[in-house]
Amino acid sequence: MAYLVTGIAGFIGAAVAHKLLEHGEQVVGVDNLNDYYDVGLKRDRLRILKSFGWDAFHRVDLADRTGMARACRKHQIKVVIHLAAQAGVRYSLENPAAYIDSNLVGFGNVLECCRHHRVSHLVFASSSSVYGANTRLPFSEQHNVDHPVSLYGATKKANELMAHSYAHLFGLPCTGLRFFTVYGPWGRPDMALFKFCRAILADEVIPVFNSGNMSRDFTYIDDIVEGIIRVAEQPAEPDRAWSGDCPDPARSYAPYRIFNIGNSHPETLFTYIEALEDCLGRKAKKEFLPMQAGDMQNTFADISALNQAVGFKPSTPLYEGVRRFVEWYLNYYHAAAR
Repeated sequence: MAYLVTGIAGFIGAAVAHKLLEHGEQVVGVDNLNDYYDVGLKRDRLRILKSFGWDAFHRVDLADRTGMARACRKHQIKVVIHLAAQAGVRYSLENPAAYIDSNLVGFGNVLECCRHHRVSHLVFASSSSVYGANTRLPFSEQHNVDHPVSLYGATKKANELMAHSYAHLFGLPCTGLRFFTVYGPWGRPDMALFKFCRAILADEVIPVFNSGNMSRDFTYIDDIVEGIIRVAEQPAEPDRAWSGDCPDPARSYAPYRIFNIGNSHPETLFTYIEALEDCLGRKAKKEFLPMQAGDMQNTFADISALNQAVGFKPSTPLYEGVRRFVEWYLNYYHAAAR
């Protein structure tokens, strides 16, 4: 019996698959290897996975219903860890169709694969973006998430609703994880840490939105991976005490759970930049810009529910995480330039 990891060539997907392979698990991977960012980086992540002797990779788009069904039929899948999506808040302003196809149609196809192949647990990536216009901190799974400020956030809220319907209708155990700004080695080039690092090394100006008056619950990749795998090993169960008279949005009478997964220690954007400057030994040239449409000013995860459920407790300080990223970045691109 295997774990199916969608988005296996992506930042989080490759890291989860790597840890599962280290544990001796069988892993099946799905990814379309699109060119939203450098395909070479995605292929290099896959190359590391193949060093384990792993070869169960299917290049297929989530929106391809036939292709997804074919990939699932070839394996006995016990758990699906669904991490594939069209990512990026700002890109959703430019290409909304990509989010509809991947995050809505694609997620529907994942649910159907889980349903027809009697998967024992679906763990899927949601996002802190679902909190949208909510300004009450820290963000709790009990908070209202009905006011998204980006199409990306809206698709993630939709994923949570779609998953609940399958948990209710077909008894499919579903757990959604709301990620909070994941960073670290092998990260995505469209994320701030990657873009800032590249710009500082090239002596270019970095854009600082909302004049730097922002904070994020930066969460290191190894901590995220640990949490995902712990959750995957504990399928969601019905909450017998759940009541429709006073519904808890994070639980259900169906086998369904929603958790925040973050560092629970927000840092200002300036602190993030200062850590990067220190690790690089260079100062950044900054251009202060207004808030961008779709952005949230602050994120801060209440992770008490996840801690209680699986013992999740992130342990990587921001400076250490940034240092590890810089070390990887310099080694990776130095090797590529040789």
